[in-house]
Amino acid sequence: MDLADIGVTGLAVMGRNLARNLARHGYTVALHNRSEGRTQELVREFGGEGTFVPARELADFVASLKRPRRAIIMVKAGAGTDAVIDQLAALMEPGDMIVDGGNAHFADTRRREAALREQGIHFVGSGISGGEEGALLGPSIMPGGSKESWEALGPILQDISAKVDGVPCAVHVGPDGAGHFVKMVHNGIEYSDMQLIAESYDLLRQALGVTPAELAEVFRQWNEGELGSYLIEITAEVLEQVDAETGKPFVDVVVDQAEQKGTGRWTVQSALELGVPVTGIAEAVFARALSGHPEQRRAARSLEGPEVSGDGAKELVEDVRQALYASKIVAYAQGFDQMAAASKEYGWDVDLGAMATIWRGGCIIRAKFLDRIRAAYDADPNLPTLLADPTFAAAVNLAQESWRRVVTTAVRIGVPTPGFSSALAYYDGLRRDRLPASLVQGLRDYFGAHTYHRVDKEGSFHTDWSGDRAEHPA
Repeated sequence: MDLADIGVTGLAVMGRNLARNLARHGYTVALHNRSEGRTQELVREFGGEGTFVPARELADFVASLKRPRRAIIMVKAGAGTDAVIDQLAALMEPGDMIVDGGNAHFADTRRREAALREQGIHFVGSGISGGEEGALLGPSIMPGGSKESWEALGPILQDISAKVDGVPCAVHVGPDGAGHFVKMVHNGIEYSDMQLIAESYDLLRQALGVTPAELAEVFRQWNEGELGSYLIEITAEVLEQVDAETGKPFVDVVVDQAEQKGTGRWTVQSALELGVPVTGIAEAVFARALSGHPEQRRAARSLEGPEVSGDGAKELVEDVRQALYASKIVAYAQGFDQMAAASKEYGWDVDLGAMATIWRGGCIIRAKFLDRIRAAYDADPNLPTLLADPTFAAAVNLAQESWRRVVTTAVRIGVPTPGFSSALAYYDGLRRDRLPASLVQGLRDYFGAHTYHRVDKEGSFHTDWSGDRAEHPA
């Protein structure tokens, strides 16, 4: 029996396609699935694409791998992942490698990496983005783990990844949970991106009374410019789709409740712990949560709103395009801020420019302007915020008036745009010389003696609010 270069256990859609991708690139691939039927089905349908070594039992799967062994697990995140890792580790030897290609929480990855390191086994938590098509044709891959594991695994991952301008969309992100953290933030940005696109569609449809098919053409035109991206491209495809059974626009027969698998929520929770404002991602998560409460929405049907009137079609379309681009910049800026904060907190040394590079192809948020993000971090690796980069500062400055008109229009006609509104509020908060946080600090000191700092002196201070109101050093 041929020994396999690498193995994949967990052959649902993503695992199956990843195994096929590896085989297509000339690697001998060991296969295993808890249900043997999936293994047999893969070999039967796609055995001609390369060399597969199917295994019925996990022990046979491990025995079929070349030493040092490299096994990728593609199972649902959570307790099931721990179970498979434990079973694999018991069959492996020091120097072998387990790669988790699922959407695991980065804290779980850090825990698993530390435990397996004690056994001499390399553990790589790797984000893989691109969906089932990306897994087959070339995803964006974000592996963490040790440098030694990258030396052994990296050439394979770069080989099967997407390529942009000849550059592989796979790079070593950093130690332990860095890869899964970056993938988590990628998904958080994806939430925000989709929310902003949905708000653009909703506002234009409600304000102008146009059809989804007409808006499909608008998005198709936008995709030719600076908004060019995978998500804008497929938005046009979805909006022009007609339901075969009813003849209605596809978007009108789909229940308006957006589901989520948790990565967006994890992103917001992590941002809260790190003290990083990711308002765009948070609003996108909460918008999905609101959509998922139909009983509350039905109960609120009688609440009144303003009259909707359509005017200024050409002007509004261009304003929304500008607002979408500016808000998108804010969402990415917040996501990159979060990655920078986590890198500092956990000692990962994440190269932010490299993250922009590997997101240019294969992944869901791939977009033209990621080249600009890469250039911004190449010019200044310590850039405090993308909004301070001259190119992006000029873009949001140019869009500012359109952005404000869009939010004003949405408020005037009663169309909710939490993504646009929060992005603009963040922009205004960031650029202000003084924020009302000074009053918040005064209130905190009044009721809780939490102290405050002064603009003209060093140190902390407290005012005796219940007494003579004299100020004292804290």
